[in-house]
Amino acid sequence: MRARSLVRLLGAAMALGAGLCAARAEVATVRLAKQFGISYLPLTLMEEELFLEKQARQRGLDLKAEWLRFTGGSGMNEALLSGNLDFASGGVGPFLTIWGRTQTNIKVKGVAALNAMPLWLVTVNPAVTSIKDFGPHDKIALPTAKTSIQAITLQMAAEQAFGPGQQGKLDPLTVSMGHPDAQTAMMGGRSEITAHFGSPPFQELELKDPRARKVLDSYDVMGGPHTFNLVWASSRFVTANPKVTEAFVAALEDSLKLIRDDPARAAALWIKAEGAKLSPAEAEAIIRAPQNEWTRAPKRMLAYLAYMNRAGLVSAKAEAESALFFPLGETAGSAPEATGR
Repeated sequence: MRARSLVRLLGAAMALGAGLCAARAEVATVRLAKQFGISYLPLTLMEEELFLEKQARQRGLDLKAEWLRFTGGSGMNEALLSGNLDFASGGVGPFLTIWGRTQTNIKVKGVAALNAMPLWLVTVNPAVTSIKDFGPHDKIALPTAKTSIQAITLQMAAEQAFGPGQQGKLDPLTVSMGHPDAQTAMMGGRSEITAHFGSPPFQELELKDPRARKVLDSYDVMGGPHTFNLVWASSRFVTANPKVTEAFVAALEDSLKLIRDDPARAAALWIKAEGAKLSPAEAEAIIRAPQNEWTRAPKRMLAYLAYMNRAGLVSAKAEAESALFFPLGETAGSAPEATGR
């Protein structure tokens, strides 16, 4: 009898130990990354307001967030593959690239979109009024040549302008450069950079100069609003850290709610965090702009994927955007949107 009691006690102790180990299984420090520009506003607010840490505590986790900065999505992908990053963020191009390449191993998928925003190709070359006017002496700065969302959009635009098989016609003119450096190089007039395929707020700031003009709008290329930035992670991390992932999505919702309810405060927080050279009114105007949508719902990502399949950039295919996302991302469409309207 005493032996059976000891066995039961031992079994209970082992079960309790297993439960405690399971509770400790999720990471204590989560590594997240963002890039430059107001398009990463939801992540900036998450960092500044400690939304992730607060949501983690509600789920019984004592979580520390470590924020990293990259100038392009390809660098984030390398960090993700090497295990030095948990949540990457960037444009659709780098995401679809790593999604396609990891289908048979770590299976990277989207966690949630951040926004839908137009990207403008701006030039200071007075001879250029459309992409057909770019010549061998022009250099177009963008985050990462050939793989960034700007690079993919430029290829799609070239295919539309020059015909099938001509999608790479402007690739020799592109130069990989972070947005702040690209803006400085083009507007300074002392470098070879004559155009910048950027993002908000850099494109808006550039167009304040009378020398600058917009020669391409990504919404025109895509036939309407499209996802610009999103967050992605590996299936290995999400499976091992379901509460952390759940806390991240909830924190993202907190950020979107702040943008929706108080865009002036969101603008002030972003300016202070980034040291941005915009007035509060200018930043708020970008946040409120009707073409900018702050939403977790993906838009026109399959159009990008179809082009990348056709161009041989990604071999994996998807019939629905839900195939690109984890289940938390799949339900994004039911979440309230924070739009610029």
